[in-house]
Amino acid sequence: MLPTLPNSDKSVTAAVIGTGHFATAVVTQAAAIPQLHVPVVVDLNVAAAQRAYARAGIDPATVAVCESRVAALVALEQRQRVILTDATLLWELPIDVVLESTGVPEAGASHAVAAIDHGKHIVMVSKETDGIVGPILAERARRAGVVYTPVDGDQHGLLIALVEWARVLGLEVICGGKARDAEFVYDPAAGTVTCGQHTTTPTVDAWSYFNAIQPGHAAAVVAARREALAALPQVAGYDLVELAIAANTTGLLPDIPATHTPALHIAEMPEVFCSEAEGGILSQPGVIDCVTCLRQPHEAGLGGGVFIVVACTNDYSRHILHTKGLIPNSRGTAAVIYRPYHLCGVETPLSVLRAGLQGVGISQALPQPRVDVVAQTQRAMRSGETLGSDHSPDLLALMMPAQAVRPAHRLPLHMGNGNALQHDLQSHEMIGVADVVEPAHSTLWQLRREQDAHFGL
Repeated sequence: MLPTLPNSDKSVTAAVIGTGHFATAVVTQAAAIPQLHVPVVVDLNVAAAQRAYARAGIDPATVAVCESRVAALVALEQRQRVILTDATLLWELPIDVVLESTGVPEAGASHAVAAIDHGKHIVMVSKETDGIVGPILAERARRAGVVYTPVDGDQHGLLIALVEWARVLGLEVICGGKARDAEFVYDPAAGTVTCGQHTTTPTVDAWSYFNAIQPGHAAAVVAARREALAALPQVAGYDLVELAIAANTTGLLPDIPATHTPALHIAEMPEVFCSEAEGGILSQPGVIDCVTCLRQPHEAGLGGGVFIVVACTNDYSRHILHTKGLIPNSRGTAAVIYRPYHLCGVETPLSVLRAGLQGVGISQALPQPRVDVVAQTQRAMRSGETLGSDHSPDLLALMMPAQAVRPAHRLPLHMGNGNALQHDLQSHEMIGVADVVEPAHSTLWQLRREQDAHFGL
């Protein structure tokens, strides 16, 4: 957290690249923060950039679309807001921090490299890039004396901060993870369970499994709920990408490639997310995972927030934890700490200010390439077909140990995004490096090979 800002007479000047909902919220919230100025927006879609400024209450007459560096400099000197469609015009402008929010893996890699090379801090919203080459970008930034960081407001950034907070206090993090934005809301009167626009009607026998999990029955109830709710949307590739970024920084690792992602009431989380020896479902401590909140319509949910399940070896400290608001498991050996919200771009100005004023990111630790999100086909695919993203129903995302990008190895999912297959693949076949046509002159692929070599994969 950043409760007070140092150097209160100073301010940070930032630019955002890509004006989806996340970066638009940064632009709008910056209007309420005296120390943060966002005078430059880069987007191929000029109308989207104009909407971002309009939503921030900026007079359209004070916004200039510029096609050259000189024009942009003149506009900034006249205190106008600038829209660029060409990111290469950004690097020589008087900007302290660049927020990359395109969501395009290749673009994110190129923009991050250019920002670092030009001495600008890079705040990385695009998890699609961060999950593949975040470690080497962080290392490049360290050598250049600038900051490369994930963001406040997105789940992986918040989880990293929560885990590090607990570890500084000497707490053992048994499990850390994120809550899905989607929640399973069950209505006993109607006999339905909904998840967004999807509804299922469990059998009469299945309803007993929605009651509180009793000690010793975690694994059985989790499995029964999974079967009863299988028709509803489950954990997605983008969830795993965020977890992978957090895993690479915290060292928490997946217990199984697809994650457990149980459907749980909040109070059940410390009972379930602990080791099998303690009555939970984990094969070992130090796990990263995901949860789907299970609740009735009148109950509060998890809001797509983050959580940690922690243990404390000191009896007196543990007594304080369990009597001052934390929910313990039935054995009293673990408790859950959770944050039931993530405010996306509304919170991200903290990351920009921290980088620009303090020269630090979310974490003191540099990420390491511990895991990758890879993909398995969900149908037969033909040579020449283009691979989709982590939203594609054709692909099942899995989180597995990181491998070097070599022909016989698995391909990180977003390195295949938008590229063509060069072989036919059967259903349920893992996509490998040799299965995809490598794009020419790719910064993303070049960075990944640099990362593999630097970390000795």
